[in-house]
Amino acid sequence: MLPDEPARPHADAHPGLPGCYRHPERETGIACARCGRPICPQCMVSASVGFQCPECVSGAGGQQVRQARTRFGGRPVRDEALVTKILIGINLVVFVLTAYVRKDWQQLLSVYSIPAQHGFAAQGVAAGPDQWYRLVSAMFVHFGEFHIGANMVSLWVLGPQLEKVLGRLRFLGLYVVSGLAGNALVFLVTDGHSNSGGASGAIFGLLGATAVLFHASRVPLGPVIALLVFNLVITFSVPAIDWRAHVGGLVAGTVAGVGLMYAPRANRNLVQGLAVAGVLALALVMVVAETARLGS
Repeated sequence: MLPDEPARPHADAHPGLPGCYRHPERETGIACARCGRPICPQCMVSASVGFQCPECVSGAGGQQVRQARTRFGGRPVRDEALVTKILIGINLVVFVLTAYVRKDWQQLLSVYSIPAQHGFAAQGVAAGPDQWYRLVSAMFVHFGEFHIGANMVSLWVLGPQLEKVLGRLRFLGLYVVSGLAGNALVFLVTDGHSNSGGASGAIFGLLGATAVLFHASRVPLGPVIALLVFNLVITFSVPAIDWRAHVGGLVAGTVAGVGLMYAPRANRNLVQGLAVAGVLALALVMVVAETARLGS
């Protein structure tokens, strides 16, 4: 270039490009796919289509982005069996405490119940609302290694797949109402005389919900029906097994499963909540009615 020749613009310059809305000194040809503001490479966030600015990814803009959901309304999570693992952990801890540390806690936490008779006051669940905690705590009390082992293996087999499709909160609700309904039926059918415990009612509820899941997914029901029949045969064949908890949990889990998995998308949360709450209410009605009958 001659000394008196005017300088030419650099070949890589792009006159007229806007500056990044956060870094005005940085020219950019990329705009946010949502709001249209210019964004530089440091500010751009990859989206399903193009790039978005930080404000549209978080804050007011991010609130408009539909969050991913599982098939039945749960939120996808990294550990899809976390609640199952926690439940297994609680069961194991309670078993160690009640079997080896404080054996008297087995009766304290089980569905222990004796109605008032021969001048003696009612005990356990029959004594009234201050003892109804047993209907929940009994789900974590087991009598012997085989009892806890069989239930925890079943929980690990059935739990993760249901937790994955339902989400953590719905899965936990299904588990709790199934176990609670099973224990309520024990109290109702035994005329107030009972000493029962275990996660079997809740696990039978998961088994019933698994059958609903297979039906909703159009998966052949043969394997789950065979498993169900096998467990029912054992339930009614072994004298030490409380069939009432199993049947109550199975019915409750199936009914709650139908509500959770067949709820219309438009009102899914409402219908699912009502399904779980309805099963819970029915269990409480059984307990209240039986307690009132025993006290009359």
